[in-house]
Amino acid sequence: MLGFLRNIGSTGTGVPRHQWPWVRACLQKTVVVLWLLLSSTSLAPTQGQTKIPLETVKLWADTFGRDLYNTITKYSGSLLLQKKYKDVEPSLKIKEVDGLELVRKFSEDMENMLRRKVEAVKSLVEAAEEADLKHEFNASLVFDYYNSVLINEKDEKGNFVELGAEFILESNAHFSNLRVNTSVSSVQLPTNVYNKDPDILNGVYMSEALNPVFVENFQRDPTLTWQYFGSSTGFFRIYPGIKWTPDENGVIAFDCRNSGWYIQAATSPKDIVILVDVSGSMKGLRMAIAKHTITTILDTLGENDFVNIIAYNDYVHYIEPCFKGILVQADRDNREHFKQLVDELVVKGVGVVDQALSEAFEILKQFQEAGRGSLCNQAIMLITDGAVEDYEPVFEKYNWPDCKVRVFTYLIGREVSSADRLKWIACNNKGYYTQISTLADAQENVMEYLHVLSRPMVINHDHDIIWTEAYMDSKQLFASKTQSSMLLTTVAMPVFSKKNETRSHGILLGVVGSDVTLRELMKLAPRYKLGVHGYAFLNTNNGYILSHPDLRPLYREGKKLKPKPNYNSVDLSEVEWEDQAEVLRTAMINRETGSFSMDVKAPLDKGKRVLFLTNDYFFTDISDTPFSLGVVLSRGHGERILLGNTSVEEGLHDLLHPDLTVASDWIYCITDIDPDHRKLSQLEAMIRFLTGEDPDLECDEELVREVLFDAVVTAPMEAYWTALALNISEESEQGVDLAFLGTRAGLLRSSLFVGSEKVSNRKFLTPEDEASIFTMDNFPLWYRQASEQPPGSFVFNLRWADGPEDTGEPVSVTVSTAVAVTVEEKTAIAAAAVGIQMKVEFLQRQFWAATQQCNTEDGQCPQSCEDSDLDCFVIDNNGFILISERLQETGRFLGEVDGALVTQLLSMGAFSRVTMYDYQAMCKPPDHHHSSAQPLVSPISAFLTATRWLVKELLLFLLEWSAWGSWHNTGADAKTVFHHSHKHKKQDLLHPCDTEYPVFVHQTAIQETNGVIACGTCQKMFVMQQIPSSNLLLLVTDPTCDCSAFPPVLQEATEVKYITSVKCDRMRSQKPRRRPDSCHAFHPEENAQDCGGASDISASFLLLLLPLGTCMLLP
Repeated sequence: MLGFLRNIGSTGTGVPRHQWPWVRACLQKTVVVLWLLLSSTSLAPTQGQTKIPLETVKLWADTFGRDLYNTITKYSGSLLLQKKYKDVEPSLKIKEVDGLELVRKFSEDMENMLRRKVEAVKSLVEAAEEADLKHEFNASLVFDYYNSVLINEKDEKGNFVELGAEFILESNAHFSNLRVNTSVSSVQLPTNVYNKDPDILNGVYMSEALNPVFVENFQRDPTLTWQYFGSSTGFFRIYPGIKWTPDENGVIAFDCRNSGWYIQAATSPKDIVILVDVSGSMKGLRMAIAKHTITTILDTLGENDFVNIIAYNDYVHYIEPCFKGILVQADRDNREHFKQLVDELVVKGVGVVDQALSEAFEILKQFQEAGRGSLCNQAIMLITDGAVEDYEPVFEKYNWPDCKVRVFTYLIGREVSSADRLKWIACNNKGYYTQISTLADAQENVMEYLHVLSRPMVINHDHDIIWTEAYMDSKQLFASKTQSSMLLTTVAMPVFSKKNETRSHGILLGVVGSDVTLRELMKLAPRYKLGVHGYAFLNTNNGYILSHPDLRPLYREGKKLKPKPNYNSVDLSEVEWEDQAEVLRTAMINRETGSFSMDVKAPLDKGKRVLFLTNDYFFTDISDTPFSLGVVLSRGHGERILLGNTSVEEGLHDLLHPDLTVASDWIYCITDIDPDHRKLSQLEAMIRFLTGEDPDLECDEELVREVLFDAVVTAPMEAYWTALALNISEESEQGVDLAFLGTRAGLLRSSLFVGSEKVSNRKFLTPEDEASIFTMDNFPLWYRQASEQPPGSFVFNLRWADGPEDTGEPVSVTVSTAVAVTVEEKTAIAAAAVGIQMKVEFLQRQFWAATQQCNTEDGQCPQSCEDSDLDCFVIDNNGFILISERLQETGRFLGEVDGALVTQLLSMGAFSRVTMYDYQAMCKPPDHHHSSAQPLVSPISAFLTATRWLVKELLLFLLEWSAWGSWHNTGADAKTVFHHSHKHKKQDLLHPCDTEYPVFVHQTAIQETNGVIACGTCQKMFVMQQIPSSNLLLLVTDPTCDCSAFPPVLQEATEVKYITSVKCDRMRSQKPRRRPDSCHAFHPEENAQDCGGASDISASFLLLLLPLGTCMLLP
């Protein structure tokens, strides 16, 4: 075997030479572990080795289990609660849930809600187009309006600044407690748009007509959130009015025209091939502008678009070789990938454009003929400094006379000698020509192509309704919102000019839209109807997740939470990853209605644990939207509902207890429409509804009945806990902090046994500890775990004060058990769960007391867990240590502490290793180690490096100082655009990746076992014993034998590394998707001669110096 290891580097292994050391190390480690395991199965204990009496270990486990059972049943009152549910069984009914009926009902409710949003947007479109029709452009118009940035601002004399009049703002709960004005809208402009430009003033004046419509819409549908109009000239009218705060640099970077809702509403889906000239003439500033132009184009694409980028000089090459000959979906992942590759482009050689154009036309032609891509608009974006020739034969071959592919040309730099040729190309291929001389020019000039693509739709007056993918609000308004409520979707429609004189030009005035928070939409799939483990989710026509309890859009970097780069392009198959054949995904993409069953491994407790469930999936589409809805019911939990019956009077009495609460995230009564109701808690609203005090309240009567029933059944628990607390003497053990219970209706009761200042974990059962309460997404962790335990068995879980990711020690232990109800041979599992929170020290004291027991007649125990030749652990069913002689090991995974023991338990089948996958992970980039043998840097080289750095810094300074823009009021503009173009260069510490991680699970069939582990010169004996009525195990080992030769067994995630060919296949793969229903590619009345012109050219002396320095930036 060792000879084999020595010879592994020989030819024929198929392993690349640079991987030999890693392979050799892995094999050596594997061989050592296998040898040790084989030895452990055949060797008997040696003379003098510590012997562990099996009977004594079983006695310790039984004693500890009995003591725990007595303590927990006493303090939790679990037997009393079980009896109370048993007493009412004759009056109960258990109803079977029809999953298909449920998902259809949820879908109808969502459809009705979304239809109301569409009606509001339609009324805004009609009002805007009518106002434009009546408005005559006035170049000298003087008009004051509420500028979102300037409102309420005063100068040094105390007077309101221009466009900054007094604007009343009040906190509004419906708008996330932000200060708003619901009487009127306000207008925001990005820093690079002049707020008194005639086009702006005329557009703002015209759009004043939207104010009464905004208010009327909100009065008609109080569930509406933000309504707005994004103008094609750059201003953004938003209702309710709000003050907009610049960033730390004093810049307003938000431009509504860059938003996904604007771009999707303004154009139909498109296939884009970007051709970028990387010949030698593009060096320095020109290349910087070209890169920024490409980035700006990429930012105008969405998940319904397809794209590729080809760089050309003497030859043609795809900037991503893996994408050769194809178009890829322009989702966030691919766009960010392209941006990184664009940033790495270098210039050399001579530009030959005909080959690049031919390649682009071939890709578009092949995709169109194969029925792939968007099957709508097709366009080529040509970015060059003007050195073009031999292009006409290409257009004759591929594009004339029909011009099915539009060609947009971007002349980079201030040279105008090639302007006529590039404009000719655009005008003869239904495109548009622009010249981009500075970084600041890119934004406005790139937007022109969107206006061209929108012409056919505008001329036809086709007001397509679009719904966006899930996204986080980018208007910088919602910084205070939590992760769960950040995501939203927008419904938007284009606004056209109806004036006859401009009909052939197809003038797009802008886009109106309204936001729908996905949290509010998902409230229409009530959590209580889905059972303990059930949930609802939404996905888009592209298969991307819109809403799902397992979607994690944010990640932590240091102390900050940041959106993941790919947060809104997480595919359904990456969350429901066990559907390997993608049956569920395909059915939902195709708008089917049906059901599907699947065994799943559901992660719990941040991936530390796993539940094995059989889930039934029910799905249907939501009419008139690109969305599909799925509902998941877990067998044994979600497919039966417990129906009780009680009087309102009796239930009301038991609801009015100070220690009773209900799930604040659930909708028992609708309180967010009427302003008078918004101040009410859900419990207060229910009581008003039941007493008839507020007849206008709308409540979920089925859920309210369930709460009333649960309140009556669980009411005796309060008296029981109170009496128990009064009878606890000061001298007795103060180890149990509190008792608690929860029901499927979201009712929660709790009672303290100690003063609040003595509670070990004060965050438990509070919103600060989301895992311990009922939320929209999940039942509490203690409830979910208890539901999977055998009846009468308790589940133990360590709790940290600030979460397990902190380095602090565990502060408490929660213990819970579920209450099952059986009616007519039907069982409603986990109708309730009850438990206690205890101090860790209390649990440990009980254990050490139990291990003083023994079977000897004289009562003298020959051995104890406190002896130096015995090592005792209490672990849970996932291998985490609750009790150890070394306090610092509490809470750690056993494999970290004793790899030999866990390895042996795995090999014996006492534990199993379950591999889980995370397709939303964030990983650290691999370390780049540089050779220590690099030659010394010469003084000249060092000087040139320093000089290049200084010149680069000077150029950046000049950019911010508006050196190549006009001298008036463009400093912030240049700074903003430059910052935007370079923001993707800042490499995050983490990047999106796929990971796999192990979860270790005790096999309940093996309740006791023992064995010997051979560790070199000694043998280590161990005994494992189940602790009755719990998820705990007692492990006793011999610490005198050193088994450090065994590597630790870790529960940590590792990045899935794909070999190059597999990675490329994954990147190229096109999952099934459903295209949008409408397409507007061409119109016969379109004015194709409106195809652009030369930019305004202005130079400065400082600008003339820049080319002298830019060459020094090149390596």
